[in-house]
Amino acid sequence: MPEISEGARALALRCEARVNELARRMTRDSFARLPGYDRLPDEMKDVEIAATVRHGVRLFLRRALAPEPGERGAMRLFRERAAQRAEEGMPLHLLLRSHALGMYVLWQALREVARPGDEAALVELADLLLEAQQGIVGAVAETYLDERSALETERRAQRRSLLRGLLDGTLPPDRLAAAPFGIDGPCLVLAVGVDGAGAPAPVADPGEGDVAARRRLRRVQTALDHCFGVEVPALLDVGTEPGRAIVPGAPEPPEDLARRLSRAAGATLRVAVVPAEGPGEVPEASRTAGEVLRVAAGCGLPPGLHRLDDVLLEYHLSRPGESGRRIAALLDPVADRPELLDTLRAHLAHGQDRRATATALGLHPNTVDNRLARIAERTGIDLATPRGTATALAALLLREAPEG
Repeated sequence: MPEISEGARALALRCEARVNELARRMTRDSFARLPGYDRLPDEMKDVEIAATVRHGVRLFLRRALAPEPGERGAMRLFRERAAQRAEEGMPLHLLLRSHALGMYVLWQALREVARPGDEAALVELADLLLEAQQGIVGAVAETYLDERSALETERRAQRRSLLRGLLDGTLPPDRLAAAPFGIDGPCLVLAVGVDGAGAPAPVADPGEGDVAARRRLRRVQTALDHCFGVEVPALLDVGTEPGRAIVPGAPEPPEDLARRLSRAAGATLRVAVVPAEGPGEVPEASRTAGEVLRVAAGCGLPPGLHRLDDVLLEYHLSRPGESGRRIAALLDPVADRPELLDTLRAHLAHGQDRRATATALGLHPNTVDNRLARIAERTGIDLATPRGTATALAALLLREAPEG
């Protein structure tokens, strides 16, 4: 910090006795011109803001009278108050304007006590004032934004926790009424996943960078909101499970919903839709939607919008249980031959058309025939009969069903 002249020190000294007067002028008169200041609590204005003003004025005068480079803790009160104002919801523009206006009122006070011949001292103190302002405003804005970011992150985490509890059925009934989703009647529960072999993958690729994954998820969320015309609570994380969402009011989903979400995600998506009569039915609807998504992919339906009625038979065949485990075990003899399972899956998905199956897999039709013959030989399942076809389909779906 440059050396302060004796004239500037003398000018600053004349203001030292006016600190309390300046604090009252700022908090009661000057700041009253700021939009929204009149709505602040009197205690905040008369105690906390006044104390911050006195601290700021004394800090400036102390630097002018006895400069101490790198004063420790000089910004602490400004940062503490900025964090407090952020938590209380004061607008950032009001906070920054009050600091800027406080500097201006202090400058006016210096001019009031200046005498003829103090022009150079005024310029010197103006330089010091402007230098102090950029440091204080920078510290205040940084702290405020950091605090708001932390509060928003906490709010999103709480909201996601409530939504996950609602979808999973673990949200206590006494917290359901306080959940910020506006779901107090019929709704739609969605399961969303990227199309692939077997169960659909999460909407975002775990291998993506954090920024790329967040951008993808944000685009899908925005498209979801636009499709239904409301803010749709959704869990679209990178993870092991497909995304899930709840649409309040149970509106009819647009038939091109999957296409629009796919365009936003930059990948082919499947969407399963299951209605729920109210919040209490959401967990079961969520489980059903996830199963519909898996079954639709497993039985070879084209990617798109899926409802339970679209896969009713396959859904029934895929139910677990003792008999289900025994049916799934029928394919154990070919479990070590993934190419045989892929051929069986494609063969069933293409209506047992050998040529369509061969085209889908990039094989010769005779190769398809040979693989199907090996499956029948190893498992004893006769794919030439309706019973054998149904058994093979059920076995495939049951093998891909989640544990439990």
